[in-house]
Amino acid sequence: MERKSTPDLLKGIAVVLMVQVHLMELFAQQGLYLSNIGKVSLFLGGPPAAPIFMAVMGYFLAISAKNTSKMVFRGFKLLLWGLLLNIGLNLHLIFDHFTEQIQVNPFEYIFGVDILFLAGLSLIAIAFLRPIFKDNFYLWGGMAVVIVLITPLFSYIPLDPSWKNYPIAYFGGNFSWSYFPLFPWLAYPIAGYTFSLLEKPILENILTRKRILSWTALAGLIIIFTISQAADITHQLELYYHHGIVFFLWTLLFIGFWSAIFMLVNERFPDNPVFNYFKWTGKNVTRFYVFQWLIIGNLGTYLYKSQNNWQLLLWFCLIITLTSIFVYSWSKQKEKRKYDIL
Repeated sequence: MERKSTPDLLKGIAVVLMVQVHLMELFAQQGLYLSNIGKVSLFLGGPPAAPIFMAVMGYFLAISAKNTSKMVFRGFKLLLWGLLLNIGLNLHLIFDHFTEQIQVNPFEYIFGVDILFLAGLSLIAIAFLRPIFKDNFYLWGGMAVVIVLITPLFSYIPLDPSWKNYPIAYFGGNFSWSYFPLFPWLAYPIAGYTFSLLEKPILENILTRKRILSWTALAGLIIIFTISQAADITHQLELYYHHGIVFFLWTLLFIGFWSAIFMLVNERFPDNPVFNYFKWTGKNVTRFYVFQWLIIGNLGTYLYKSQNNWQLLLWFCLIITLTSIFVYSWSKQKEKRKYDIL
C-alpha cells in the first residue's frame, strides 16, 4: 500500500515547529519570551505541533497491520528512547549539578514527561483498546472525549515530595516536569485513529471538493475569531499541558483546518522542494526529534534565557541544518548496514 504523503508533510512541519518553540522556551531572553513574538512562537509550537504529531500517529495506527504484541513492544521501545533522550539532552545540566555548579533536582529532568513517553504510552493503550473497540468509531471518538473530561481527576493529586510523583506524572498531576501526560494527551492519537476509520466514507460519500473548501473556510473563520483565546492558553504552559475539553475541541477544529489546507496545497504542488523536505522530515520524525533535542538541550545550559530575536533565528537555521545532516547521515548508515552482508 502506497504511503500517503500529507500525513508525513504534517508531521514534518510539526517537528520543525517544535524546534522553534524549544528555542523560544530555553534560549530566548525573558522579554522576548513574554512579547507578542514569544506568544506567536508558543502558539505555533502548540496546536500545529504536538497535537498534530499525535493525531497523525493515531491515524497511521488505525491503518497499521501490527498486532497487539508488536504495538506494545514498539511502545516500550519509545519509553526507553524517551528515558535515554532525557539523559542525553540534559547531560550538561546533570554534569553541572554533580560538580555543584548549579543546584537542581536532576530526577525532574531525567524523568521529564516528554512526547516520546506520551507516544509510547499511547501506543500501549491503543494496542489494548483495539481488540475491544475494533473499528467502532463511536467508541473511539467517545473515548477521546472521556479522556479529556476526566483529566481534572488526575490534575490535583495531593502527594508530599516522594518518588511516587515520578510515575504519577506520566498520567497527570500538576508537576513542573509533566509536559505531555497521558491525560489529556492520549485523546489526540485516539482522535486521529477515529478520523482514519471515518476518512474513506466521509471523503467518498459526504465531502465533495466544494464542500471541503466550504467547511475549511468556515473553520478558518471560527479560528480567526477565537485564536487569541487559544494563544493565551498556549502562552501559559501549565494550562496548555493540562488543558480541558474546550481547548481540546478547539484544537480538533484547528487540526481539521490545518490538515485540509495542507492536503489541498500538497495536491496542487506535489513536487515542491520545501514540501518534499518536510515530508522527508516527517518520515524520519523520531530521529529528527531526538537529534534536535540533544543539540538544544545541552546548549540550553550555556545559553539559557540569553538570546535576542536575531540570535534565535540564527540558532534555528543552524540547528535545523545540523539536525538534517545528522538524520541524513544516520539514515544512510542504517541503509548501508542493512545491505552489508559481512
